[in-house]
Amino acid sequence: MSVTILDGGMGQELIARVGEATGLWSAQVMMDRPDLVRAVHDDFFAAGAAIATTNGYNVLPDRLDNHGIPEKLQDLTELSCQLACDARDAHGAGLVAGGLGPLGFSYQPDKAPPSDVAAEIYAQLCGYQLPYVDMHLLETMSSVDQARGGLMGASTTGKPVWVAVSVDDNDGTKLRSGEPVSDILPLIAEFQPEALLVNCSKPEAVTKAIPIIAGCGPLIGAYANGFTSIADSFDHIGATVDVLTARTDLGPDAYADHAQNWVDAGAQIVGGCCEVGPAHIAELARRFAA
Repeated sequence: MSVTILDGGMGQELIARVGEATGLWSAQVMMDRPDLVRAVHDDFFAAGAAIATTNGYNVLPDRLDNHGIPEKLQDLTELSCQLACDARDAHGAGLVAGGLGPLGFSYQPDKAPPSDVAAEIYAQLCGYQLPYVDMHLLETMSSVDQARGGLMGASTTGKPVWVAVSVDDNDGTKLRSGEPVSDILPLIAEFQPEALLVNCSKPEAVTKAIPIIAGCGPLIGAYANGFTSIADSFDHIGATVDVLTARTDLGPDAYADHAQNWVDAGAQIVGGCCEVGPAHIAELARRFAA
């Protein structure tokens, strides 16, 4: 079976290269050092990724409002897209996925606006992405309603939509909301995205989730994070990622071993999320790229 190689975790790779974290995370680095964003895209393509995800995860109205720069939403969204496109063009091949992070905060679906409100926000963001991207990628959707809002908004442009859900680190059969992963399947049947993925959860949890969604219709994929756990204090806009600790047992070989489980269970797309860098993607490409 052919496997598509997605890129790795942009945000944590940027923080590793800059050496400090702020409340705006990857968006702050893009404002200060857009050349580093481009360099990370270049490195992921060189490692074997076929898809660059734009650095748009934290470019959201609620994040920018909190930092007093709401007027930068369109410019930063378009910059994130342009940097990914430039890297793709320099590489000579590949696709660009327009990254869209979760409203409210990561892993906190109870803080997200209702789906009808979220849909308007995502429609605006996807409109900014439209001239640049090959697909929209909704990331770390942690409840059914959060995913619904994203799918409603992203479905307005006519571009393909990929949606990635995040699951409970201790029980991969559940979304982070506590809802069964299987509860996402009627939503997938309704909106018919091109791909359904599991992301930003422990690899072991992803391994439990993939068999539940395999065979539901769209392409299936997975890209896990490399955190030991999600700290209780990492629960609000402005929290910094330096409260999160990277695992020491997820080198490229070990991570690719987990990915083998996902492929064996039906995943056709594999990549990496936070703490998964170019060396990990290179090993995925070595093992799985057609």
